[in-house]
Amino acid sequence: MKIKPQRPAREIATAFADLVGVRAWSARQAVIRKEIGAGQRAGRAAMQRYAIEFTLERLRTGPCDHPSTRAESCLLAIAAEALRCAADASRDGRANLKAMLRDGLAGERTLLASFHLFRTAALQRSRGFEVRYARLEDGATFDLLIERDGVAAEIACDVVSADEGRDVHRGAWITLVDAIDPDLQIWLANHPGRYLLKLTLPQGLRGGADGQPGLAALHGRIRDMLRSSRRADHDEAAVLRLDPLMLAAAQADENGLMNSLRREFGHEAHLAVTGRGQGVFALAARAGRENEIAVAIRRRMAALAPACLTGTRPGILAMFVEDTDAAEWRHLRDRLELEGEARQFLTHPEARCVVAITCSSRLELFGAAAPHAAPDGELRFRNPAHPAAKTAALAPAVLSSI
Repeated sequence: MKIKPQRPAREIATAFADLVGVRAWSARQAVIRKEIGAGQRAGRAAMQRYAIEFTLERLRTGPCDHPSTRAESCLLAIAAEALRCAADASRDGRANLKAMLRDGLAGERTLLASFHLFRTAALQRSRGFEVRYARLEDGATFDLLIERDGVAAEIACDVVSADEGRDVHRGAWITLVDAIDPDLQIWLANHPGRYLLKLTLPQGLRGGADGQPGLAALHGRIRDMLRSSRRADHDEAAVLRLDPLMLAAAQADENGLMNSLRREFGHEAHLAVTGRGQGVFALAARAGRENEIAVAIRRRMAALAPACLTGTRPGILAMFVEDTDAAEWRHLRDRLELEGEARQFLTHPEARCVVAITCSSRLELFGAAAPHAAPDGELRFRNPAHPAAKTAALAPAVLSSI
């Protein structure tokens, strides 16, 4: 897919905001600014969560009329695809498009699902397919209808959070760390030095209304543990242990320390570092069992395929994996966890109409280079048992990438 937009950056960003509706766009920007201004880590997480909206607003209102990074170029190219969709759409299709975009600006939702859809459409068009937004135009159960050399296929796009396969959710961890940061500052003021608090959470940690009692209880336990200068606390919900920080990078900057902690505790650990003067307090948390992110994706696909694909044409599931970082995403690929679960799913009855599965993340969306991102912009797994698996016209969309 070409990532160089054909129009000036400000023009594309402004036209996109106009498509959504300037009032709705401005109201959403006010909400985003408020969330970014929240707690230190929560603010950084919000900036990442709303990176699409934040970047387009900066390009719309900033002094520069051209993208300065590859990520900005990618987002502008996807926004241009949305504008192309609007320009080519029927009256009903355009109304459905605007409703979809505005839905992505409501509540806790983002534009990510829409941008995954637009990017998938642009990617298939760059491979020589004619693309129709079937859900928007025709009310189809699937999202895109692609056709090449007289052969058509359906594509269902979906976003699945990696938290569906974790017992410790990232948002909950960020909320906890921001909440206990003042307690850690007090501890470091009274106990100068370098410390590591290890948390094992057999019952997990979740955010939202359902997870708040657990968050509050864990925060209280950590606060009481620090106030009483105890070095250990444990029950069936959590095992807490406070030790001196002995890693070699303990005197390095925060990035060096975080890298050392990652090597020590692995890609599944949730990490945080806070400092006061020369003092350092590091935290490392793990669930009571290994993450099952790829398993969660397989389960989502098992529900998605029969609900969205008609079975009258070859079907493609375009899965976007959210809430994962570069190290975890590469681990899922290098350890073949995604491939293993995808190929297992393709043997199930629910996958009878699926000719291929694709997987991507924010790294591909924002144009990150290999090895962090998949080299072809997505991972693809072909279903060799499908009758259309070897159809030459579909090859660019379905041939396995690994």
